[in-house]
Amino acid sequence: MTTSTSHPCFGPSARASVGRIHLPVAPKTFARTKFSTEAKLPAAMLPEEAVAMLDEQIRSGKKIKVVGITGPGDPLADFETTYKTLKMVRAKYPRMHLCLTTLGIGGEKYAERLAELNISHITVLVDAADSATAEKIYAWIRPSTKNIPLPEACIMLMKEQAAAIKAFTDAGLTVKVNTTIYPENVSQIENIAIAVKSLGVEVMGLPFFIPERESEFSAVGNEAVATARELAAKHITLMEPWLKCGASIELETPTSSSLPKPNKNRPNVAVASSSGMDIDLHLGHAHKILIYGPREDGLACLLETREAPEPGGGEARWEKLAEILSDCFVLLCAAAGETPKKILAANGIRTVISEENVEGTVDVLYGGGKKGKCKK
Repeated sequence: MTTSTSHPCFGPSARASVGRIHLPVAPKTFARTKFSTEAKLPAAMLPEEAVAMLDEQIRSGKKIKVVGITGPGDPLADFETTYKTLKMVRAKYPRMHLCLTTLGIGGEKYAERLAELNISHITVLVDAADSATAEKIYAWIRPSTKNIPLPEACIMLMKEQAAAIKAFTDAGLTVKVNTTIYPENVSQIENIAIAVKSLGVEVMGLPFFIPERESEFSAVGNEAVATARELAAKHITLMEPWLKCGASIELETPTSSSLPKPNKNRPNVAVASSSGMDIDLHLGHAHKILIYGPREDGLACLLETREAPEPGGGEARWEKLAEILSDCFVLLCAAAGETPKKILAANGIRTVISEENVEGTVDVLYGGGKKGKCKK
C-alpha cells in the first residue's frame, strides 16, 4: 500500500505545511539526460550569498524549517562548496532540517562528513536498474573534467550509486530515492525499488516525465505509471505523487523568488555604473556607488552618490565598502571578484551581476514596476 511518512520533508502534506528553501550553490553537474532542454546551467550563488538569502527570508517572516541543496548542478560535484554552505546554515540555525539531492557519484567518500552535519535526508536520483537502460536515459555522464565513453560511464554510475546509498545508510543518514518514470525504464521500477530497499533506502519518489510541447519524447501513460507504482509499493514506502518530473536531473533552479528583497534595516540598492544608465562597471573599478531607494511616496529613485573606498588594502577595502553600504540589501555590478562578494554577503549585502538597464533592474528589485517609475 502506498503511504507517506512522518518525515518533515516527505509527502504532499509536508510540502504544504513545512516551509523550505533551496540554496542554489552547486555550480557543476555530473550528467545530463537526453530529455533535458537546458543547454547551460544557471549561475550558482556563493555560500555566503545563499546564506544571506536565507537570512533575508527568515527576517521577512518566512517560517523556514528545511534548507536543501538541489541545484543548479549536483551538490557532490563541488562538495566543498556544498559542505561549507550546509555547515554555515547548521551553525546559524542549529534546528534547521538540511537535505540535498544528488546523482550519488562520489557519495561514498563524503558520507561521514554529511552525517556529522546531521543531514535530515539525502535524495539520490536513480533512474535505471542496469547500465544498458542508463545509456537510453543519459546524454552524457562526466564524473570529473574528463569525458569517458557513455557505456563505461553508465557502468560506473551504477556502482557509484549503490556504493553511495550504502555508505549514506551505514552512516545513519536517511536516504530517499527519486526515480523518474520514462518509457525507457517503466518496466524496471519494481526492480529499482527492490534494489534500493536492500541498500537501506526508506522511501521512494516516483515522479514521471512530462515532455515539452512539440517534443520528440513521449510520456508514460497513466495506466503504466499506476502499475509501476503498485509494483514498487510492494517493496518500499512510496511518496504520494506530488511532483510531475522535469526532464533534467537538475532540480529547483533559481527563480525570481530568490532575488534579494529590501527590508526595514536595508531598504536601498547600490549600483556600480559609469553613466547611471546601465550597470556596466566591475566592482573593483567603481569609484562611486549610486544609491537607489524609496522616497516618501514609495517610488524607488536615485537618492545619492557615495564614494567607494580607494583601491588597495585587500579585504579591508571590502569591509569598508560594506560599512558604506550598510543600508543596502543588494549591490548591482557588471562583475565582481570572489573576495568582495563573500565579504559583502557576510555583511548582509547580496551582489547581483548584471549588465541591464539600471532603472529597470532596480524597478524589478522593488516589485517589478507595481508602483510606477520614478520621474527625475
